[in-house]
Amino acid sequence: MVINDWLERFMAYLNVSKNASPLTLQAYRNDIMHFLGLEDIRSESLQAIDHLTLRRYLAWLKAKGYSRRSIARKLSATRSFLFYLQKEDQVKSGKWSTVARPKIEKSLPRFMYPHEVIALLEAPDSGTDLGFRDRTIYELIYSSGLRVGELVNLHIHSLQLEDRLVKLYGKGKKERIVPIGKVAAGLLDEYLQRIRPALVAKNKNQRVYDELFLNKYGDPLSDRGVRDNFRKYIQRVSHKEDISPHSLRHSFATHLLEGGADIRVVQELLGHATISTTQIYTHVTRERLSEVYRSAFPRN
Repeated sequence: MVINDWLERFMAYLNVSKNASPLTLQAYRNDIMHFLGLEDIRSESLQAIDHLTLRRYLAWLKAKGYSRRSIARKLSATRSFLFYLQKEDQVKSGKWSTVARPKIEKSLPRFMYPHEVIALLEAPDSGTDLGFRDRTIYELIYSSGLRVGELVNLHIHSLQLEDRLVKLYGKGKKERIVPIGKVAAGLLDEYLQRIRPALVAKNKNQRVYDELFLNKYGDPLSDRGVRDNFRKYIQRVSHKEDISPHSLRHSFATHLLEGGADIRVVQELLGHATISTTQIYTHVTRERLSEVYRSAFPRN
């Protein structure tokens, strides 16, 4: 069996046993193929892989200027694959876990202040089909705390507009149902009645999709499409760096906590597996308080 066959088996294992999302599977595939390609590893050379091979790989990544976060991710994916091969008796028992991950400094999420969110929401031209669609997208992300991956995977039947609810499938394909804000629900209703049919009509192949959001050709809107459009709008209203569609999700959580929401409720809304993940937003609100104090108190 060639190395690519083992990679496909590992992908199937992650999909079935670990319930990994399509985006996670693609990330694993890319990182593992990067390792295999650089090391020129074939099936006949699998037995030669050891922890020193991994260390050489990490040294190469560092020399090429990869960030600590990228190096840690690539190491994690590659190490998981090697453990799988070890279990299948394709590589020798290795000390994969002894290869240390680079330390990653925890950074606070990049969020937007309410007036910045409003400026972004009003940036698209709602008089055009695509502008109305984009306004609807940003209202939905902000009102419900969606990830971009969750957004592009929404189907028409994901919505329960009468109850102002949306069904999502998050990381690990975990299902959750979250509320939709009143403004977002109104926009979604009009999008479904007026805008989406106009986009469907632009599909030259006359294909009909169940995906909720479509691009200008009537095909499903991609993750990249959402990010590219967002970059265009955010440049008009903000000079902040590293602001992305995910910043709307961060803003959703931060503004809820600043408004007095219970952290356990915010955890459920965001779909976090553990409360520790959600607690980072309490640090954001503390940082915000400190910022206001430093700028307003005269004897600072």
